[in-house]
Amino acid sequence: MGSETDSRAGTGGTGGLDAVVVGSGPNGLAAALVLASAGLTVQVYEAADTIGGGTRTEELTLPGFWHDVCSAVHPMALGSPFFRAFDLAAHGVRLRQPEIAYAHPLDGGRAALAWRDLDRTADGLGRDGAAWLSLLGPLVRRWKGVVDTAMSDLRGMPGDPLAALLLGMRTLEQGTPVGATRFRGEEAAALMAGVAAHAIAPPRRLAPAGAGLLLATLGHSVGWPIPVGGSRTITDAMVTRLRQLGGRVVTGVRIDDLAELPPARAVLLDVSPAGLLRIAGKRLPAGYARRLRSFRYGGAACKVDFALAGPVPWAEPNCASAGTLHLVGSAAEAQAAETAVLRGRHPDRPYVLAVQPGVVDPSRAPAGRQVLWTYAHVPNGSPRDVSGQIVAQVERFAPGFRDLILATHVVPAARAAAHNPNYVGGDISGGAVTPWQLVMRPVPRWDPYRTPLPGVYLCSASTPPGPAVHGMSGLHAAGRALRHRFGVRTDPLDLLRCPAGEPVRTVSRPPVEEAEGPKVD
Repeated sequence: MGSETDSRAGTGGTGGLDAVVVGSGPNGLAAALVLASAGLTVQVYEAADTIGGGTRTEELTLPGFWHDVCSAVHPMALGSPFFRAFDLAAHGVRLRQPEIAYAHPLDGGRAALAWRDLDRTADGLGRDGAAWLSLLGPLVRRWKGVVDTAMSDLRGMPGDPLAALLLGMRTLEQGTPVGATRFRGEEAAALMAGVAAHAIAPPRRLAPAGAGLLLATLGHSVGWPIPVGGSRTITDAMVTRLRQLGGRVVTGVRIDDLAELPPARAVLLDVSPAGLLRIAGKRLPAGYARRLRSFRYGGAACKVDFALAGPVPWAEPNCASAGTLHLVGSAAEAQAAETAVLRGRHPDRPYVLAVQPGVVDPSRAPAGRQVLWTYAHVPNGSPRDVSGQIVAQVERFAPGFRDLILATHVVPAARAAAHNPNYVGGDISGGAVTPWQLVMRPVPRWDPYRTPLPGVYLCSASTPPGPAVHGMSGLHAAGRALRHRFGVRTDPLDLLRCPAGEPVRTVSRPPVEEAEGPKVD
């Protein structure tokens, strides 16, 4: 049911390539698509037997129960500039919207609910409804400018300066103690803390606050959709289009050295800084390599998937209509749990992110059954199986949940890199989410994608704009490669808009400035 690959052969014998991409995650595939859309010959190498990186779907527990291996909910599939240009729907991906984008259960059978409709959400927040509207309303009205600012390379002037200013001012408020004064009740404060904690960092900090505002804005604009058939359908669509453009994918081949790659004018690496050091460390200048080694990885996730005999029995009935749920309790509990993780401790009641795909996609499990996707935040490198704490947090807000469990699949943080090497120590964000490391990842350089090696670029989530399935790191890196190596200055987004099924518009290009290709000696 997954994507087939074009070849399982070794890395030799593929002369005539313009570009090689290492890693078939969403950023690697995005880079490959941009380059292939410019008329270049592209080949992608993937170490795993299946493609997709963070966008894979597999039978992890029982036959007929399909679980997303990492990403499960995709607001950026409708929001990011890359996917707006690529247009997943035109490539056969069906994105369905849960009635409630995300919910935040509270003790006593209560829950704060983020409906797609901003006004309906505010109505449910009582005395804090007006405050929710004033915080998010201006961002929702200018959501494209907000997203384009956050998804840029964080180097140039924003296309919508007002949207950038609105996002910046609200991030300063929510990321400091001032933010605690906006809401008077428990529900709205918890709802914002839960979405900010996606960053695996204390919500009342600048970077998590900005991430939370972005995600909340998307929830009230494009929504938080779930792909029918799982996240792998996004991968399938991207690979299908890549093949239409003449690109190839080779699986089951781990690249440990640049010398193992066939000759190409550009090499784009969808790898972590640790991966870059492994593949090219001996060739990198000492100062650059030293900065890569000092790159900070952040908090991690212990992933637990459940096969269930039926729907989760939420105490607050509306939670049954939510695609995503934040299970941690009050805003103060979220802050305490994330602070503990930051300090290297396992909280007794961790922040648990849960997704129930079955609310929009019954194909994920046999009739009458359900799957539940969860992870808990834990310290980086944790070997601990925290499935017991996850079950307790779900049971806290859904009494009787334990009785529905048919099977579980657990991946502790320390084992996450076994299925995706970019998840160093279980860090699914590609590096600690801090203001400095969002802008200056992986090292402080004006061009964060271009390495000191001619023709070699980094295109992973360890470059701006950072984590999430948005394809923008790949797009930005590919745009640099087109300009530097091939003299192509066409906007990469314009290249992507060639309709599926039509021949690619080949861009004429002058000779590369360094004709010898990437230096690997």
